Amino acid sequence: QLQLVESGGGLVQPGGSLRLSCAASGVTLGYYAIGWFRQAPGKEREGVSCISKGGGSTNYADSVKGRFTISRDNAKNTVCLQMNSLKPEDTAVYYCAADPLGGCPRGGIQDYWGQGTQVTVSS
Repeated sequence: QLQLVESGGGLVQPGGSLRLSCAASGVTLGYYAIGWFRQAPGKEREGVSCISKGGGSTNYADSVKGRFTISRDNAKNTVCLQMNSLKPEDTAVYYCAADPLGGCPRGGIQDYWGQGTQVTVSS
């Protein structure tokens, strides 16, 4: 099975940056498009970004477009989310996910999920 592990979260001031990583062990991440999702306290889970299997196609939620960049290094079996110009409203638990069918995950139960990493943007 695909086991995903997120890392890189933490506490940062508004305007700061963080780089999140999504790693897999035992399987080739390159078989899957990888999406990033986030869930803030009391709010619905939100799709943030997705990158295609080969890294040639990306998409972003309007709320993060221009500030976040998704990338992947299939040789290292990792997908990253570079987050710049962070705002307090970016505070959430961030998850990476994969659709077993290989395309961008929609955030459903059938998707593979990591445990999440906490991002807190506060002064």
